[in-house]
Amino acid sequence: MTTASGSVARELLPTATPARTRAAVRELLRPHRAAAVGGAVVMVVATTVGLLTQPLLGHIVDLVTDRRPAGALTLPVVLLVLVAVAQGVATALGMSLVSRLGETVLAELRERFVERALSLPLERLERAGSGDLNSRVTRDVSRVAEAVRSALPELVRSGLSIVLTLAALAVLDWRFLLAALLALPVQAHTARWYVRNATPLYAKERVATGAQQQQLLDTIGGAATVRAYRAEAAHAERVTERSRAAVDLTLRGVQLVVRFYSRLHVAEYTGLAAVLVTGFLLVRGGSASIGTATAAALYFHSLFGPVNTALVLLDDAQSATAALARLVGVVDEPAPAAAEDARQRDAPGVPGVTVEGVGHAYVPGRPVLSDVDLVLRPKEKVALVGASGAGKTTLAKIVVGIHRPSSGRVEVGGGEPAETGRTVALVTQEVHVFSGPLADDLRLARPDATDEELREALERVGALGWAQALPEGLDTVVGDGGHRLTADRSQQLALARLVLADPPVAVLDEATAEAGSSGAGRLEDAAERALEGRTALVVAHRLSQAAAADRVVVMEEGRIAESGTHDELRAAGGPYAALWQAWAEHRSTPRP
Repeated sequence: MTTASGSVARELLPTATPARTRAAVRELLRPHRAAAVGGAVVMVVATTVGLLTQPLLGHIVDLVTDRRPAGALTLPVVLLVLVAVAQGVATALGMSLVSRLGETVLAELRERFVERALSLPLERLERAGSGDLNSRVTRDVSRVAEAVRSALPELVRSGLSIVLTLAALAVLDWRFLLAALLALPVQAHTARWYVRNATPLYAKERVATGAQQQQLLDTIGGAATVRAYRAEAAHAERVTERSRAAVDLTLRGVQLVVRFYSRLHVAEYTGLAAVLVTGFLLVRGGSASIGTATAAALYFHSLFGPVNTALVLLDDAQSATAALARLVGVVDEPAPAAAEDARQRDAPGVPGVTVEGVGHAYVPGRPVLSDVDLVLRPKEKVALVGASGAGKTTLAKIVVGIHRPSSGRVEVGGGEPAETGRTVALVTQEVHVFSGPLADDLRLARPDATDEELREALERVGALGWAQALPEGLDTVVGDGGHRLTADRSQQLALARLVLADPPVAVLDEATAEAGSSGAGRLEDAAERALEGRTALVVAHRLSQAAAADRVVVMEEGRIAESGTHDELRAAGGPYAALWQAWAEHRSTPRP
């Protein structure tokens, strides 16, 4: 999809509907029904015990009004203390149970979100932009976590307090309940008005925040290019526009909250005045004592806190719900074809790869690949060569399953390519060394690998010597904050992971390009050993890799120009022969 200006329009990751979000929450809660019921029962007990405070205070008022002796106050005062202690203990226990339930459910949601986000096709993430996923991973997860830790327990407690307090008013006298309910229409209308306006507003704010982060990432990530083209002012203006849009939506949210509170105050004073007038009339008519009227007024006054808390948390709940819908939207994204992946893992032997009529375009109308046909026989190593922009990397990623072809098909051992990387594995020149012990970094490829298997993998790629020479051997912390590995050692680490993962098909995309001339031969030897016994597609950065391959495929402008062995193509005098001659002359040119 392109805009009128020709730039690629962002196709944001989906956001779940309110109904689907509620269904997802129910699915997450279902395995924890016992914990939910237990927490609710304890909270009901705590709230019920707390409701004994107002009648006890009303009883004290009646004792004073009747001029009873001071000793008559001892029992109700002791009962007040016991009620306070019991309520405090029960409330703490109930809040703890509700919080634990919320944290457990949140942890499961996070796991599902991360698992699905990691399995999304690369082009889907590229269409959405890194800012969209980044804002969901950071702001949205934080907002939901904050709601679970603070808002959810308080909301449960406040809701129970409201319901049970209204029931207590009815027990005192049904007319007190009717008087208190005069505030309900105003509160209900205010809540509906707020939800109707807040939900879409917070959803827009999340999208605007994601767009703001995307622009910041684009500007900062391309800072060198921005400076080279003197485009600082234009990018600063874009950042300002995106930031202003996000701030404007935030200010609209603040205005909404202010109007929300002003309406609540009207409801509070309406209900309290009605309860006091009702109490006055009932006491004057002899239908209630002063203590009963006092208890009713205290009950309604005690509703101020829970009602305000519930409605205040309604603001947090709407914001968290909007964030939760964005997380559920990613969780609900269709998973890559798991059935095909399972079929491939069960396929015996080492499969071949068939690419038939594949075409691909990142932007409609601008094909990168056109009608590509290629067959990799089992255990055959094929080198892809060609000028920059010929489509080599795109074809490699389609074979791996990172990109799905716009047309044509790819078969690996009779099935679609495994997008989980268990049948087809990719090693690129961009290697990430994870922070932590070297052994843990290696076990990312095979969590159950023994220390001996780790050493065997390192030995196979020629890395065991330097690995054991590290300060703490395989237990040495590498990556950020630890021992820094050179480019060629990082690449050897990636090749060792490939050996441990042991996929039948491997794709190397310029995996030795980052090594300097001194490390190139060592890395090429390591790559050769890592690919032994596998079907391999190698995007060759150095033509020495092509010369060692079983077959060489030359690409030009998204098509296969020629295919054959190294000697056959050199003798043919075509594009490969020209590339080889230019490469050989470059190598033989003396360096100053």
